[in-house]
Amino acid sequence: MAQISSVLGPLDTADLGFTLSHEHVMVSSAGIQQVFPEFLDRAGTIERAVEELTTARGEGLRTIVDVTTIDLGRDVRLLEQVSRESGVNIICATGTWRDIPRVFHTASPDHIAPLYIREIDEGIEGTGIRAGIIKVAKDRGGVTPEGEIILRAAARAQKATGVPISTHTWAPERVGEQQVRIFEDEGVDLNRVYVGHSNDTTDIDYLTGLLAKGVWIGLDRYPGRQTSETPDWVGRTETAKKLIDAGYGDRIMLGHDRSVTIMITSRQLLDDRRRHNPDGYLFITRNVIPKLKELGATDDDIQNIFVNNPRNFFEGR
Repeated sequence: MAQISSVLGPLDTADLGFTLSHEHVMVSSAGIQQVFPEFLDRAGTIERAVEELTTARGEGLRTIVDVTTIDLGRDVRLLEQVSRESGVNIICATGTWRDIPRVFHTASPDHIAPLYIREIDEGIEGTGIRAGIIKVAKDRGGVTPEGEIILRAAARAQKATGVPISTHTWAPERVGEQQVRIFEDEGVDLNRVYVGHSNDTTDIDYLTGLLAKGVWIGLDRYPGRQTSETPDWVGRTETAKKLIDAGYGDRIMLGHDRSVTIMITSRQLLDDRRRHNPDGYLFITRNVIPKLKELGATDDDIQNIFVNNPRNFFEGR
């Protein structure tokens, strides 16, 4: 057993319980809350999040990893209140998503890494709330020059603090491989790396190739959007079962990429999300776990994915 940081303070890993590995509560943009607070329904978001997470806790949820970074409008006081009132543990993130500030584009990784380290060791924005994970992201088109700076900064912060890394990728273009190569070059222990959004593909060779490197895999877009490039939720679940059958049931974690409030997407996509996921943070519990069991997953497999694997990941086992 070890202790990690949650938004309510130190948390014993034994108390993580059933964990969703990649979620959000509110997503916006950097600076909006401070400069144009009236643009956000902060109070309404808190109310809805408390309601949703309280309901989810009643059906077994104990922890979410909220990987909202500064460029996604991170609000750690909001997360603190939601966690306290819902009873669900929330682990928050340092790092940088896709909206990399322009001031970072020409910076050295050695100038950025200490910023992440401060948020891990001392706290975020003077609150004393400490980040428990480092979030980085690249998407379609792969790792850009400024994206590489962020990845290397995250790697150096990880090595300095021991806090793990969670990545946003675009699996159909095998972007996770590019990220892993950079982490390898930086000398990161790949057991401390989680490659997210990996269920946007059904390419088992790609996924098992990453797993063979020693990373963890996040199958964390549920129900996800079915497109010509990405599978529906059943296809995503069949991929999870194939990875279990390939012997990797102890190296995968699941999540939704759920947001109670998200303001960086179109109204059509928001309507699509609501229509395809009326269960919110409970879609996996109510739909995916029964489907996994129908496909032959055991109770031990489910215990690994949602309880043992997150605990081992955060403990660095």
